[in-house]
Amino acid sequence: NNFTKRAFTIDEAALGPNHPAVAIDLNNLAELYRTQKKYDEAEPLYQQALHINELALGAEHPHVALALNNLALLHKAQEKYAEAKTLYQRALVIYERALGLEHPNTRQVRGNYEELLNKMRSEKP
Repeated sequence: NNFTKRAFTIDEAALGPNHPAVAIDLNNLAELYRTQKKYDEAEPLYQQALHINELALGAEHPHVALALNNLALLHKAQEKYAEAKTLYQRALVIYERALGLEHPNTRQVRGNYEELLNKMRSEKP
């Protein structure tokens, strides 16, 4: 945790707040918080990482899809299924276009999306 925060601080100072490396640091810190169920701390970091990636790399870049997938994982954990579904759909389109249907990243997001859909179906009254 301290190492991840330190890496973020160093990268942000050296590269500026909108550099893709800073987005990676933010994503890693958010992932740590998500696994610790510190969802309120994770969400703004995921959002910031997504924003940086969109600005620095463009809306169709695979790093944007990764950020969308991770934010969707958070929303799923929070039982915000509609939000997660939208994020997974967008991530899947980006990966399919950029990397192809059978790329491991595409397959991972597709699996996450299908798992969410199954959960949503099973929880309907």
